[in-house]
Amino acid sequence: MAQKIKLSTIAETLGVSTATVSLALRDSPLVAITTRDKIKEQARALGYIYNRRAASLRTSRSGIIGVIVHDIMNPFYAEILKAIESELDRSQHTFILANHYDSVEKQRNFIETMLQLGGDGIIMSPAIGTPSEDLELAEENGMPAILVARTIDNVNLPAFRGDDTYGISLATNHLISLGHKVIAMVGGTDQTSTGRDRYQGYVNALRKADIEVLPELRISGPRTRQGGFEAAVNFLSLPLRPTAAVCWNDLVAIGLMNGIARAGLLPGVDISVTGYDDLEEASIATPALTTVWNGQSEVGRLAARALLDRLAGSHEPDGLHLIKPEMRIRQSSGPMKPRK
Repeated sequence: MAQKIKLSTIAETLGVSTATVSLALRDSPLVAITTRDKIKEQARALGYIYNRRAASLRTSRSGIIGVIVHDIMNPFYAEILKAIESELDRSQHTFILANHYDSVEKQRNFIETMLQLGGDGIIMSPAIGTPSEDLELAEENGMPAILVARTIDNVNLPAFRGDDTYGISLATNHLISLGHKVIAMVGGTDQTSTGRDRYQGYVNALRKADIEVLPELRISGPRTRQGGFEAAVNFLSLPLRPTAAVCWNDLVAIGLMNGIARAGLLPGVDISVTGYDDLEEASIATPALTTVWNGQSEVGRLAARALLDRLAGSHEPDGLHLIKPEMRIRQSSGPMKPRK
């Protein structure tokens, strides 16, 4: 049986010390790469399974990181996760992934499970309504937490996300520069820091251009492609029909464009649409979506690096760390079409 194989057995077959075998299986730089590979290959051949639990008792580290987000099916979070995974791979950490779907209870259960497993740390995009006590539970039990994409009021932990206020102002200003004055904001919610900041960016840009902010031009709620598609009916039914839409994210924008097209109008010609996040899908949409790159890869990389630095004894400054967004102009936005 695999569990009966000992380090000494591997060492004897290769003519090296048990200490060398132990270091190699933990990817220690003290052992040459060629020797490490040879030892790992022999361990696999003999059916040896590295006992992470026993190792964690010796080192007080499990090598396990928890990652929890709203919904991994959203490509925005998938891009953040990809960067986190890449960074953690470099340090030989394993991560456990969970979705909370904005359920505080589900998120709390995950935190407690990670504590029970002896998790080294946790990276999270917090659920709506997350109490500070839940994060304190992790921190006070030696499991440092890093926030991504969203922040929580009165919680001063390292947090990484795009500068959403600035980013949405870029999209709004782009539409204003094309002559649009009746611009709707579609999607998002004031229940999240992301939703509040993005709406504020929209408001700031309109006010700076001396354009009145009309509450009826805000269609809150949609955050998915389906939500954007369904919002098209409301959008096209507004008494003061907008000539352009700033969407909360790319998924909403693509859904809205599909709804506009279903109504017989041409996105980018009859109505301009901008997205947010610059997902891979944005550039191949029809028409190609004008959007704002929001730094998902940088968010994931920096968050993972900050957590690893904390585990190594270095301390990333607490508070919010913002990535500066960039505009991506494509086919879905164009000059305001004169009304007939």
